[in-house]
Order: sequence, then C-alpha cells, then structure tokens
Amino acid sequence: MSLLQVNSSNFDAEVLQHDGLVLVDFFAPWCGPCMSLLPTIEEAAKNYDGKCKIVKVNVDDSQEVAMKYGIMSIPALKMFNKGELIDEKMGALPAADLSAWIDGLIG
Repeated sequence: MSLLQVNSSNFDAEVLQHDGLVLVDFFAPWCGPCMSLLPTIEEAAKNYDGKCKIVKVNVDDSQEVAMKYGIMSIPALKMFNKGELIDEKMGALPAADLSAWIDGLIG
C-alpha cells in the first residue's frame, strides 16, 4: 500500500471519519529529519496495512490542518482513533520505536 497524501480538503474524510487507527505524519519536503523518516513510514504503511492507516500531511500545503493540531516542529506524528487524537510523538523515530508505539496502540 502506498502512502496517502492528505491535505486540508480531505483530512476530515481520510482521518477524522475513519473507523479505526490513523497515524498522521506531518512533514515538509525541505525537512531533513522528515525525509530520513520517510522510508520508515513507508515500511510501516506496508506492515500495518489493514491494522492502522498511515497518511502524510505536508504542512506547507495544509497550513490550516497543521495549525489546528498545533504543529510547531516537524516531523510530528499524531495517532487518531475513530477521529479522536489519542497520542503523539515528535521527531524522526527509529523503525523499532515506531513499531513499538503502533503495536502498543493497536493492543
């Protein structure tokens, strides 16, 4: 499964109205740590397909969404469950840490 790019126009439909877990990666293409996290996020999207939806939001293109969720630095990872923000992490997490976090939330 390829990573879905979400923006201000489809954030509600893809994240808030999804009936399950959604991990949102807030990023920008000029952000070095964001780009170093990209392969980890892509791998997680494959590994958790059917268990946790993983999407990306470009903060430059979707400033309204970034402001709504208080994104002050990137990369920022926010986990939603049935439209509710349930947890968040900051920075470029190593793959093992990202997996442990997702696994803990999947239960």
